[in-house]
Amino acid sequence: MGTNGSTMLEPLRQGLPPLDPAAVSNAASCALPARYEAVREARQFTRRTLDQWDIGERFDDVCLVVSELVTNALRHALPAGHARVPEQTPPVRLHLMRWTERLVCAVRDPSHDSPVARDSDDFSAESGRGLFLVDSFADGWGWHPLAGTLNGKVVWALFRLPHKPQPGSAE
Repeated sequence: MGTNGSTMLEPLRQGLPPLDPAAVSNAASCALPARYEAVREARQFTRRTLDQWDIGERFDDVCLVVSELVTNALRHALPAGHARVPEQTPPVRLHLMRWTERLVCAVRDPSHDSPVARDSDDFSAESGRGLFLVDSFADGWGWHPLAGTLNGKVVWALFRLPHKPQPGSAE
């Protein structure tokens, strides 16, 4: 079922993934410092977490998407030039949440700009290509501005997990 390029990258603007937050079975998060090594830290955190949750088989896809989301977030979180972000408030945070057959990774950053996927005919253009990767490897993605006093936004990606019969169930 093919989609044409222009509609492919419409994120779900209503915000949160269509999952009941009360039904989450596991959740983990880590704060990431505003430096580019944070992408490696995010990948290591993701690998440890997925292994712990016994869903390591989706690691490659999830890791690629986490890397892209964190890279995009850092691009907005790293202060340009002389402006410094106070160290005590890590500007970027990675959240991993698991339901029975779904995994969501969400990355928070301090920018209010909506994530824009640019049509990248210009392959030297770094920016914007990451969202094509997110769209290709995740089963859905979206973003929403943070509410209340929090600045910034959350960009999330959803993965379907293979159904595993629970031990002792009659499946």
